Amino acid sequence: MKIKKHITALATAAALSATLPAVAQQSQHMAPETMLSLARVGASALSPDGKTVVYSVGFPSIKDNKIRTELFTISSDGSARRQITQGVAGVHGARWIQQGRRISYISSESGAPQVWTMAPDGTDRRQVTNIEGGLSDYLFSPDEKQLAYIKEISFGKSTKEIYPDLPKATGRIVTDLMYKHWDEWVETIPHIFIAPVGGEAITGGKDILEGEPYEAPTKPFGGAEELSWSPDGKTLAYSSRKKTGMEYSLSTNTDIYLYDLASGQTRNITEGMGGYDTHPRFSPDGKRISWISMERDGYEADLKRLFVQDLKTGQKTFLTEGFEYDVDELQWSANSQSLFFLSTKHAEAQLWEIALKGRKIRQITTGMHDYTSLDVQGGKILAGRQSYIEPTDLYLVDVKTGVAKQLTAENKSTLDGLALISVEKRWVKTTDGGNMLVWVVLPPNFDKMKKYPALLFCQGGPQSPVSQFFSYRWNMRLMAEQGYIVIAPNRHGVPSFGKAWNEQISGDYSGQNIQDYLTAVDELKKEPWVDSERLGCVGASYGGYSVFYLAGVHQKRFKAFIAHAGIFNLEMQYMTTEEMWFANWDMGGAPWEKDNAVAQRTFANSPHKLVGNWDTPILVIHGERDYRILAGQGMAAFNAAKLRGIPAELLIYPDENHWILRPQNALLWQRTFFGWLDKYLK
Repeated sequence: MKIKKHITALATAAALSATLPAVAQQSQHMAPETMLSLARVGASALSPDGKTVVYSVGFPSIKDNKIRTELFTISSDGSARRQITQGVAGVHGARWIQQGRRISYISSESGAPQVWTMAPDGTDRRQVTNIEGGLSDYLFSPDEKQLAYIKEISFGKSTKEIYPDLPKATGRIVTDLMYKHWDEWVETIPHIFIAPVGGEAITGGKDILEGEPYEAPTKPFGGAEELSWSPDGKTLAYSSRKKTGMEYSLSTNTDIYLYDLASGQTRNITEGMGGYDTHPRFSPDGKRISWISMERDGYEADLKRLFVQDLKTGQKTFLTEGFEYDVDELQWSANSQSLFFLSTKHAEAQLWEIALKGRKIRQITTGMHDYTSLDVQGGKILAGRQSYIEPTDLYLVDVKTGVAKQLTAENKSTLDGLALISVEKRWVKTTDGGNMLVWVVLPPNFDKMKKYPALLFCQGGPQSPVSQFFSYRWNMRLMAEQGYIVIAPNRHGVPSFGKAWNEQISGDYSGQNIQDYLTAVDELKKEPWVDSERLGCVGASYGGYSVFYLAGVHQKRFKAFIAHAGIFNLEMQYMTTEEMWFANWDMGGAPWEKDNAVAQRTFANSPHKLVGNWDTPILVIHGERDYRILAGQGMAAFNAAKLRGIPAELLIYPDENHWILRPQNALLWQRTFFGWLDKYLK
């Protein structure tokens, strides 16, 4: 493949615009220890009267190697911040109940995770459930007389059950696919239970999927957001993929089910709809139900569409037809005449509203940031918001005007002491004539008269937007704080730029998007302040694949590479990953399908076949509990580099998965990451 080296810029340096506001202009720079110690604002809820917010904050401790979470309340005017838990184990999932008179939450202070309630000031804590083994999430019915909770049940037979005389045997006998998922061996699955709420602690409930070997909600990320009570409390809606084994591994076809409490009957309302159907939401008047739907089975990055069904007539309406941006989160307006949602357009996640009548879509907010959550009460939206500059804090947004008022500032003292950082955007022309948004993150106190080393950031996914996220691993600000210019392209294959742009990457891993990466680098290195002799390239997952592939075709553009959890050998990836729908759709098919031109092109362009061209130092990072992209991929890449005489290093974690979650492991990651870059780029 011939990689074009040059493009025509749609925007010149003079057109760089939309600089994010500075945090402060001080002299101190953010170190990895600083970033990893920042408080992390989590889930939040606005009280029914709109006057008080309850939210969680995680406090990482590098020394203790864990994150302690506490609950807080704050008035909706930003005053009266109050901590309402102190050292309560495993606290999360706070919600308002009893019309705002109490707060429910999950904690493991009695041993296993259980539902508790307390007064809004943190006093009068009462245990609501005492479920053996605990639960993972919950949702009270509107009248709070019923509790739906999610609990893991056993799946399949263990070796000890098959051979009782071998109680110490550690081997697993596998007879079908989906025996592993993300970071676990599949030995349990979640089921939904319903129990009446009374004076005594709940010790058990009715399994509404009793005897069914299916996940509800769907692993690995599903929780109570996949449940919805009807306003009268007589029906529970849930999402489930009712498949197992190989059939499960090949399909994304989840459906929305309605469970009738009185009869115990379940009805599938999305029968015949092929892809993911998730996030059911009953309208407040009980007349309709909405959900997020993907059209095609097997395509997990398909457009997320908003559907509504009339519960009386059964008529379905594709509410967001013609809207080519993903719908995330959902909440009905109080009058049941519109829905609020999150959607990312042009790499910025904003708040939106769509009216049932006329299907008019209105963008509520604008700006260079990502909104991450929403909770609507009385004309206001409580929303989390983050950017490359700042981690998540809570804002109160006016529904009509979109004006946002900041409520929390959990890291203000730290951020105020840091040097100026700016983020700029430009649009560049790609080799196929498209327009690509590229974020450019500049170092503290940027001086255009100086030359800086630069990093090309390769996004994973592959179909995830390079939006204004604040990551605790791939942190754009932290990279810039270490003196690097960060080049972050929204190359072909990412959402928020229309359906065609998003879908281009499927079956074309090594094609247009790789050219887009080189395009972005070639355009930015024209700037006098980018040192073209000190360019690095970094990425994870599909971004790790991109790093491995670019190492074989970059034609000496880069002086250092870093690949985390990357795909090195595509044939091995196809035959060792777990979600086969992903491999089939993205790779185009199996290696043995010799008449499948798309699949054969994919496997012919596997990075491992380009190792003979490698000539640049490379750092490889992987977790051994990564069952999506097995650690053997990273080890093979490292071994290949060493055997070729390429300077290489391997950072391998026996206890981490596709992410790096433990604080000390995260700090080791950052120190190794910047140590490698500094060695070859500074």
